[in-house]
Amino acid sequence: MGINPFSRRFKLTGWLLLVYIFIGFLTRCILLFSTHSTQISAPQVAGAFSLGLIYDLTTGGCILIPFILLLWFENEWVYKKERKWIIATTLILIFLLAIYLKWIPKEFNSDLYKVILIYIWSRIGIFVLLGILGKSARQFWRKAVLYFILGLTLFLLLFNMFSEYFFWQEFSARYNFIAVDYLVYTNEVLGNIRESYPVGWIIGLCLGIALVICFILRRKVQESIDSTESFLQRSMYALILIAVPLILLFLLKSTTLNFSRNEYANELSGNGIYQFVYAFRHNELDYQKYYPTINKELAFSTVRKVLGVENTANYSQLPITREVVAEGPPHPYNIVLISVESLSASFMKAFGNTGNITPQLDSLAQKSWFFTRLYATGTRTVRGLEALSMGVPPTPGQSILKREGNKGLFTLGNVLRSKGYTTQYLYGGYSYFDNMKDFFSNNGYDVIDRTSIPQQDIHYQNIWGVADEDLFTLALKTFDRNESLGKPFFSQIMTVSNHRPYTFPENRIDISPKIHSREGAVKYTDYAIGKFIRQAKNHSWFDNTIFVIVADHCASSAGNVELPVTGYHIPMLIFAPSIIPARTENTLVSQIDIPPTLLGLLNLSYQSKFFGVDIRRADSTNRRAFISTYQGLGYLRNDTLAILSPVRQKRCYKPDMKTGEAVLLPENPGLLNEAISFYETAAIAYKAGLMKFKN
Repeated sequence: MGINPFSRRFKLTGWLLLVYIFIGFLTRCILLFSTHSTQISAPQVAGAFSLGLIYDLTTGGCILIPFILLLWFENEWVYKKERKWIIATTLILIFLLAIYLKWIPKEFNSDLYKVILIYIWSRIGIFVLLGILGKSARQFWRKAVLYFILGLTLFLLLFNMFSEYFFWQEFSARYNFIAVDYLVYTNEVLGNIRESYPVGWIIGLCLGIALVICFILRRKVQESIDSTESFLQRSMYALILIAVPLILLFLLKSTTLNFSRNEYANELSGNGIYQFVYAFRHNELDYQKYYPTINKELAFSTVRKVLGVENTANYSQLPITREVVAEGPPHPYNIVLISVESLSASFMKAFGNTGNITPQLDSLAQKSWFFTRLYATGTRTVRGLEALSMGVPPTPGQSILKREGNKGLFTLGNVLRSKGYTTQYLYGGYSYFDNMKDFFSNNGYDVIDRTSIPQQDIHYQNIWGVADEDLFTLALKTFDRNESLGKPFFSQIMTVSNHRPYTFPENRIDISPKIHSREGAVKYTDYAIGKFIRQAKNHSWFDNTIFVIVADHCASSAGNVELPVTGYHIPMLIFAPSIIPARTENTLVSQIDIPPTLLGLLNLSYQSKFFGVDIRRADSTNRRAFISTYQGLGYLRNDTLAILSPVRQKRCYKPDMKTGEAVLLPENPGLLNEAISFYETAAIAYKAGLMKFKN
């Protein structure tokens, strides 16, 4: 009998693939028109859609594999009278053997263990029941299961389209490490989504469209059920349908997405599901493997030279380890470091904002040591916390806060604790998020979070944590207790209110929280900081305290280029009216320079492993800053930006410091070698365990 080139049983999978291709095309159209599409040329759009089609075909083919397996192995052979009870008994014996031999480890996750047990027993029960009820019942069951899986798959694909749109609005990118991180913290993230978007309407719309498509494909579903193709025929079709996407998957590489110099076009060409899986599997990037390198000794020598380290030949630790020797006795000032969620420099009046959304900070800036050219190292809170605690350049991939081997590190907290300080990290949410509790508690800080705030002291809370004013109330009480101990304290406060869904208590500012605006959230955080400073003035520890207000990162890092400098420009105010005179700092400063600068203000002598420098001692003519995404590593010096990225790419740009646009320049070997040296040595040092507080 001849073989029909078009299988009736698998025709449904072809139609489902076409639906997925259309969803991918529609998603790209939506993302294209929701961004600054005029910044993408017609050839770049064509390239993005063409390359995107290849990724959609590959991803869609992989998504269909469960369907193919289901249709491949559906048969009546196992229900023959002489076989069905033997098969049922064999399944039960295999299951019991798996339990006895612990093939399913209960210790890994007890809830998952129960779910697996229930699923296996239900499958065995269904098999036995269908064997008893007969062929017509089995046909009805198969159709019901096929409809359910088809509908669920369509619903998830449609819901993913909306999710990609919202992710694009937030990050101007397809799924990446951030999406993987968010999946881990489902409580906060799902809560944030519920509070920020009309989830009910979106679910209803996706469900309705999925049902309509199921109705349109009803004949294809029936054909699949009624197909009488032999197992041999089904096997031939199934193996081809499975092999093709797997071969394409093997041939494709994520770096193919960098087909142009326009980051919007590159991101547009991607496939969200493919990139999510890729990011999940490549959580960390090996610098030595993916980035430009130079001789290790030359790299460390270059870093030592930039840092002004004369000789470290006697140190068996990190090659940049050096002695910081202060002149005169130490100053036992308290330090309160407020790291503000998503505070872009552009929000402040001093940087041109006319919306009056930071009146408290604008006023404080005139009485502070005010930094006008400070740049964040990354685009996520964990990057800011990494820089503020460790003074280290961002290494590619995941932040050190969430990596293995991140305990007992050289941090600002460990240095100050060794000098007799009480050291703390205060957070308005639950500190398990982003691994903050584990990191800070194992690196010289006592962690105080939402669990320490009595319910009666909470005016407002959302999924991320309590309102900032409630966090500051906790801080004031904590600092009073600190003073009673009779020793200085260092406390870092991490705010949460300036984060989507942008909600806060009523009647605090002239913007209603009901409209969920970024401007409202910024102004409320500004209000809370101003209130905190005013209240702090009434406490006995105020005159002996240095207040540092700095952003963890900007509100947005999106732009037409890979690393737009405007997406990393953040403000910093060091406010201590009895200690530090007001002045403006216009030299280039990196976020990693803050820890050694604070220790310098305390006039402490210590052995430093910071990659950052005390800016009061540094050469103002040779300043540099580090900016990064999860893959792109930027090094900014003398208004020239070097960018390192996979695979071993290196480029130089002339950035516009006001617009973020950048012009490609010829390679600058000196600048590139400096960039490579800092990033390579940081990656080597962490991997080799050289960043420990005590080696």
